Amino acid sequence: MVLDASAVLALVGAEPGWERVAEALPEAVVSAVNLSEVVAKLADRGIPGGEIRTLLGGLGITVVDFDAEAAYEASELRRIEGGRRLALGDRACLALARRRSAIALTADRDWAVLDASVEIELIR
Repeated sequence: MVLDASAVLALVGAEPGWERVAEALPEAVVSAVNLSEVVAKLADRGIPGGEIRTLLGGLGITVVDFDAEAAYEASELRRIEGGRRLALGDRACLALARRRSAIALTADRDWAVLDASVEIELIR
């Protein structure tokens, strides 16, 4: 499983669908881009940086670097129908899932109609 930022945020916020994310944790990975999104959202909520590191570090999710190859693959996703509406974080998650032949786990319902050549599972 490759976790989208929305899935990680659902988990840490005990939002609907968090249980599915918790099930996926032992084998899950997250792109460094998506991790950055999660950290930013938690900081926006007023959580201090040290607490964010402790909270996210305790989840045990493997973080995958966003390298040059990932950048090219993520940019190619702009070519799919609806791809221009995808943010960088969305494309980073989907590209990583494609590279790993994994399922992208998200709370973003707009992904359900994408033809990104990757399996997408909605958590809610």
